[in-house]
Amino acid sequence: MTRTLCRPLRDANATAGGGLGNLPDWDLSDLYSGEDAPELARDMDWLKAECAAFAADYEGRLAGLDAAAMLACIHRHERIEQVAGRVMSFAGLRYYQSTTDGGRAKFMSDCQDRITDFTTPLVFFSLEFNRIEEAAYQALVADAGLARYRVALDRMRAMRPHQLSDELERFLHDQSVVGASAWNRLFDETMAGLEFTVAGEDAPLSLESTLNLLSDPDRARREAGARALAEVFGRNIKLFARVHNTLAKEKAVEDKWRKMPTPQAGRHLANHVEPEVVEALRNAVVAAYPKLSHRYYRLKAKWMGLDKLQVWDRNAPLPTEEVRTVGWDEARATVSGAYRAFSPALADLLVPFFERGWIDAGVKPGKAPGAFAHPTVTDVHPYIMLNYLGKPRDVMTLAHELGHGVHQVLAAPQGEMLANTPLTLAETASVFGEMLTFRALLAKAKDAGERKTLLAGKVEDMINTVVRQIAFYDFECKLHAARMAGELTPEDINTLWMSVQGESLGDAFEFMDGYETFWSYIPHFVHTPFYVYAYAFGDGLVNALYAAYEEGLPDFQAKYLDMLKAGGSRHHKDLLAPFGLDASDPKFWDKGLSMISGMIDELEKIGD
Repeated sequence: MTRTLCRPLRDANATAGGGLGNLPDWDLSDLYSGEDAPELARDMDWLKAECAAFAADYEGRLAGLDAAAMLACIHRHERIEQVAGRVMSFAGLRYYQSTTDGGRAKFMSDCQDRITDFTTPLVFFSLEFNRIEEAAYQALVADAGLARYRVALDRMRAMRPHQLSDELERFLHDQSVVGASAWNRLFDETMAGLEFTVAGEDAPLSLESTLNLLSDPDRARREAGARALAEVFGRNIKLFARVHNTLAKEKAVEDKWRKMPTPQAGRHLANHVEPEVVEALRNAVVAAYPKLSHRYYRLKAKWMGLDKLQVWDRNAPLPTEEVRTVGWDEARATVSGAYRAFSPALADLLVPFFERGWIDAGVKPGKAPGAFAHPTVTDVHPYIMLNYLGKPRDVMTLAHELGHGVHQVLAAPQGEMLANTPLTLAETASVFGEMLTFRALLAKAKDAGERKTLLAGKVEDMINTVVRQIAFYDFECKLHAARMAGELTPEDINTLWMSVQGESLGDAFEFMDGYETFWSYIPHFVHTPFYVYAYAFGDGLVNALYAAYEEGLPDFQAKYLDMLKAGGSRHHKDLLAPFGLDASDPKFWDKGLSMISGMIDELEKIGD
């Protein structure tokens, strides 16, 4: 199941209720009524037959199809993707509701095995399509019907230099269920099953609940949580090192066969973004570390009366911050109101998320940590997962995931082949939704103290989204490069982790013993290598977009909605052109970073 992974893991030491109100659960019946639903059995039977029929009708014949026949072929392929996606969305979402439930894990695995078997005959499609001569391809996409698919087809043909023989591609397809996906499951199930014994707590806590302590107002509780995390991560570090070693080596082997120039190249191709654009982003952020994270954390240390911050102080609330719980109804009203002030049409799209079981919000035993929005398939709707505890930052997470959700709803009419947005633009609507919510709250601040608290919280979120994620990206680059030279010990990986932490966080920090293992719980490194730069890309892009909005760009709302509706049907240059923006310009990223720097300037002026 393809997931949109979002937001750094936060946590929760509560369940539905507890002053939060009535937290919603998913209603997955829009996919299937249950594991034994006759519609699911029917769809599995259809997939088996249709995949075989598709191969019989088209294998060895793609180069001879005229435009009309090729269009019909693509429509059939999309329908197969849609039905397979529906099955795996249902199985995957049920699994993430309770990753420790053996029955759900087995059901998801069995579905994956069967669908992999069914779809193996389809491997020929992209391989054979990419062998079509360039002149013939250009003639095909000149047809009005096929021209609509050109961006997706161009993206597929970008893999032409890297595709293998038909036999090897089929082998990799068949082998996938015991390769990366199996290691992903091992990681997920291990993380979900970890228990943390925290000093002062009555019972062992989950990963989510322990991470939640790192933003507790009580410094002693934050330290106890950090030390419990370090103890458990350290005890399991050999397993996590094995997962990372295996996945990095598997990727290196496949990259070698595919003649990928770098470990990151496949991600850039999938994102339809030029390597130099990502490099410009990375370099701009690293160059800005001193004026962003280093400067902010020195301020925070002063506010907290500390000579040095410890890792458990990074996301601590300010001493002046009001500690309160935001109930679910208030969170909904806050986010919906912010969206509505920007665009009533956008706000209307939020209603079914809250009222039709499209959100699973409560913290439950075995539930996957963090938050995500999964688009499912284009003839159903997205589902959002949260671990909502009523913290102000949980409200921002709600705003973020709903941004993904409305983006996915608006892009769905593009169809399976064009709806999915490349990761570089996938964070745009989510981060923009956060910005709308933040600005709405800031406008209502009753005094300088509340304004300072809101600004500091936003700066910390932006540092987590930009600085921290680029540091993660550098860690991954170093990890994959080092793995090429041989097996990495846990100590090797720890050293790589610490090399980026000191550089990105700055001299305001001391690092406790054990923090070197904290790379081990980050799911992005396991599920989606090199995903993390999409966060920084999205934040920088949204800052530039929001500046254009504040400057009164004509018809901004209509242009923004059109951009979301486009999904993956257009290149980022074309999508940003109506706003006068160009992400390939190295100076583009400085605009977004200057917004963060400007907020820190204001915090310095507000003072203590």
